[in-house]
Amino acid sequence: MTDNSFAPSPGSSASAAEETDFGFRSVRKEEKKPLVRAVFDSVAGKYDVMNDVMSLGIHRIWKRIFVTELGPQPGLSLLDLAGGTGDISFGWLKGGGGPTVMTDINASMLSVGRDRALSQGLVSDLSFCVVDAEAIPLKDMSVDRVSIAFGLRNCTDKMAVIREARRVLRPGGRFMCLEFSRVQVAALSPIYDAWSFKVLPAMGNLIAKDRASYQYLAESIRTFPDQETLAEMFREAGLSHVRYQSLSGGIAAIHSGWRL
Repeated sequence: MTDNSFAPSPGSSASAAEETDFGFRSVRKEEKKPLVRAVFDSVAGKYDVMNDVMSLGIHRIWKRIFVTELGPQPGLSLLDLAGGTGDISFGWLKGGGGPTVMTDINASMLSVGRDRALSQGLVSDLSFCVVDAEAIPLKDMSVDRVSIAFGLRNCTDKMAVIREARRVLRPGGRFMCLEFSRVQVAALSPIYDAWSFKVLPAMGNLIAKDRASYQYLAESIRTFPDQETLAEMFREAGLSHVRYQSLSGGIAAIHSGWRL
């Protein structure tokens, strides 16, 4: 069942009239969320198929590594930010993890995830809520793990997301992020660029009938902070024992930090 008990986070304020990235475009901060929402409204129905096509299935391996690193245990709770169609929440529960709140700012994506959960019988310890990761409607120190997979780059204020993740973590809790990152193998760069900017938008047009959204997704990867920059953002937000693990030559990376 969908959990509607969440309330808006107190003290949240309107975004300043500054610019931020939307792919390679600069837009006003208040414009980005509606633009991102439109992208994922468009791709929600084909999101899982396109993930397999875009990554040649490798995203499934990355997510398995990520869930293993999260360390599912029955006594631990998980807040899954930008949960999309549910891969991380489902992996956590199947791995023996405790109560899970799967969230996304996009109701269309969350609806697909809810349908998948029902079809797999994963509802007893799983609740759903539309949540803006920049203003999480949970009390301080209320969950054991916070995850975000392939969602942070779509957020307008990434530091706000990291700070909010730390705020809701209990002492001893861990925040983990799986995201596309900076390729660290020089020979991969031209191949990866060609795949991202020529093949993926064409596939998006063919499979999802939406070239522009997949062009944005490719561009958003290139404007996202590299491994070291994101690690420093974790430290600046107050997380401890920050580390990262590059995957597939840096195409993706897992970052983690603890609230002590």
